[in-house]
Amino acid sequence: MADPKELMARYCDGDASAFRELYADVSPKLYGYLVKMSRSRALADDLLQQTFLKIHRARAAYVRGADPLPWIYAIAHRTFIDEVRKGKRAKVNVGATDDLPEIAADLGGQAVGSKDEPRVDPELLAATLDALAGLPDQQREAVVLTKLEGKTVAEAAEIAGTTVGAMKVRAHRGYEALRKLLGGTRATEEAS
Repeated sequence: MADPKELMARYCDGDASAFRELYADVSPKLYGYLVKMSRSRALADDLLQQTFLKIHRARAAYVRGADPLPWIYAIAHRTFIDEVRKGKRAKVNVGATDDLPEIAADLGGQAVGSKDEPRVDPELLAATLDALAGLPDQQREAVVLTKLEGKTVAEAAEIAGTTVGAMKVRAHRGYEALRKLLGGTRATEEAS
């Protein structure tokens, strides 16, 4: 995998192959983030395309030498927020149906089945997803970014466009709300 900084610099200079490499490296994890935030594969597909269109249009604003991933995630996050504000999506409970999104990568971005992972109880997973869907947007985002996406609090704050302190508060409140919603089950103890 090439250095994202180098790829972004080459892309800003007009190298189309650099964009293809950047897209191939970033899009799977970014798509997973958007699926978790939007709770809809169809909406996540649209948001991913809108995000890369915005990246293309704003590439002149990219600060050369800076890590492009927080910048890209911030654009994706703002694209998601814009979509929510438009009121185009219906509020859907993730666990309300058996049709969970099929993602070909695990939470760490690795191919499913590429490493040994502990088996998760399907009922516990459904309860956790229901509880996560029931959190307020800011708390859900904080939990998704810090626990499911593995971002540091500083990275999550940059993506969300907030301070590190505010992100810590959102994440803490999200964890506490999950504990209450799940009644102190094993999943919440493992999540913290």
